[in-house]
Amino acid sequence: MPMDERTRAEVERAEAALVEHYPRLVRLGYLVLPPSMGRHRRVLAAHGLVQRALPRAVGRGRGGGALPAQRGPETASGYDLVRLRTLRLALSYERRPVRPLPAVPFVWGLRLFPRAGGVDELALDRALSAVPAPVRAAVGLWHLEGLDRESARAVLAAAGAEDPGAAQRAAGQLDRAVGAGAAALLNSGEFDPCTVQTRPTDLLRRRQRRRVAVALAAVVAAGAAVAALAGGDGARPRHETVAQQALDPARLLRTPNDQWADTSRVDFTAWPPRGRQAGDRELLGRALRVWAAPPDGTRITASAGTSTRPPDQPPRLLYAGLIDNVMVAVFHDGDRLVRYAEPEDTTPTLHFARVDDADLTTAGALVIGRGNGWMRYLIAPWVSAVTTRDLLVPDAPERGLHLAPDGVTDRIPTPPGGSGGCGSWPVARLHTSARIADHPAFLVTDLNDLAPVHLTQLPAVPGAGGPGEVTDAPALRSWARTACSLRSLRGAGVRSVNNWAYAGQRLPENGGSATWLCTRADTWSGPGRVTVQFQPPAAHPADPGRITGRALNTAACSRFGRPVVGRIHWQAKSGKGYVLAAGSPGVGGIDVTGGVRAGGTAPTLAVPAPPGAPAEVSGRLADGARVRAVGS
Repeated sequence: MPMDERTRAEVERAEAALVEHYPRLVRLGYLVLPPSMGRHRRVLAAHGLVQRALPRAVGRGRGGGALPAQRGPETASGYDLVRLRTLRLALSYERRPVRPLPAVPFVWGLRLFPRAGGVDELALDRALSAVPAPVRAAVGLWHLEGLDRESARAVLAAAGAEDPGAAQRAAGQLDRAVGAGAAALLNSGEFDPCTVQTRPTDLLRRRQRRRVAVALAAVVAAGAAVAALAGGDGARPRHETVAQQALDPARLLRTPNDQWADTSRVDFTAWPPRGRQAGDRELLGRALRVWAAPPDGTRITASAGTSTRPPDQPPRLLYAGLIDNVMVAVFHDGDRLVRYAEPEDTTPTLHFARVDDADLTTAGALVIGRGNGWMRYLIAPWVSAVTTRDLLVPDAPERGLHLAPDGVTDRIPTPPGGSGGCGSWPVARLHTSARIADHPAFLVTDLNDLAPVHLTQLPAVPGAGGPGEVTDAPALRSWARTACSLRSLRGAGVRSVNNWAYAGQRLPENGGSATWLCTRADTWSGPGRVTVQFQPPAAHPADPGRITGRALNTAACSRFGRPVVGRIHWQAKSGKGYVLAAGSPGVGGIDVTGGVRAGGTAPTLAVPAPPGAPAEVSGRLADGARVRAVGS
């Protein structure tokens, strides 16, 4: 019997199971659907696909019922059947190049989204966003459905997952990284599409659309009649209308001024349009046309991993005005920032930067203007003041920075580039409005992208809250010795950089105390890069440490892969050489093999060794697993 056709008794059991377990099924569907759809569309799609999961009854509409099929050992219960169909529908969304909303439900005039969770829920959501749908399905079957691995594998295979085994292995890695709290987090409000918050869509634009609805309907009807008379299929005019809408400055999205203070989504979607030319349709029209079809000579810059595709829908206007004799317009299309610059005597420029999944800090500012050795920020509406400091002088006080009424700052020196000297490292501290609770200020720096990079600090023994802001003296001193290493991250599409002083070590022969530091840079596209530094006693606060290892595309030093080990060849004042090694909290012992052999049960180790002697270092964890030194 086909999957979509069941006996009436089976369909009735499936309907009863669907109604009884509806919230559970919708939560599972919401988890598996592609996060790139956005929370509003995922909520509607999750409800729609569960409501479509009910199979058809054989014989319906034929005036009589069909003979019931014989029930075999593989006949699914009502709940198993609708769960399987829900998974199959949800998995199919990731394979579709275009993902239309289901026929039901439909919501007009409202945006729906689950209640925002805390830092742990956000981190889990980001981790789930980085894996394919079958992996999310495996996690859901374990933690939401309570299935064991064999049962979950069978359900994945029946739902059409291409490689259930690989999906479960990837889910196991994610599960170990998240820890024991994954089930509780998945059952929280962050992943509950049945308990949602609502916000209106753009009210002014809805009013305008109602006024033109009658005229538009008349035009469409006339166009359809002409197309029918001409024998056309009508597809091309509709396509042209969509493209024209994306390039119409009158259709640009414009956020109300104070929406940021009354929304749970504090990011670029909450920015109102600013600048004296925000109403200049000629300027905005030129910018949109250049974006859609750049003329010859247009200079185009894109941050790492950022698409330069034309707009496929009307973007949101963030700014339009004159910046240092250059006419500038900035748009946000949901995933990217697009900065159009129109100098008086040269060709226009376009700069694209990926900013999907931005938050209060990473959407706190953007670079609105840049020159030789200086730049200006356009700050978020929730930022009330801006101060600056030199990161290489940790004990110096911060200086105030003038902020214009339209949110543009005075000029700020840019950090040094190239491989030359590094005499200073200017950073800005953005102080948030009193209407933003429990988040007074955060530190950002410029790495030659549109969006500045958020600098954070993780305590030596990290808690559940994750990285914190750089506010106290120890954090500033740590960054003073690290700042110049940020030059290697220019143009890499970096979202945030975190310092973690994960270990301290007493050096042999009364050499003083050293600090082991792990610096993690997270990119907008997801993969991170890690640098481990050894910082011996220094004569100057800004003396850099020695880089002992680097790693790309790794979870090390993050919430999903914290254990880290570093090692270095070090020479005492006596001239004697040592291999030094240190592990983060959780590392219960260090082993050295190769040209040097030693071991210990402490998280640090110092072993006499000739300079350059081959040495492989690894750390032992409580569960028996091993962590190799970064850069080995």
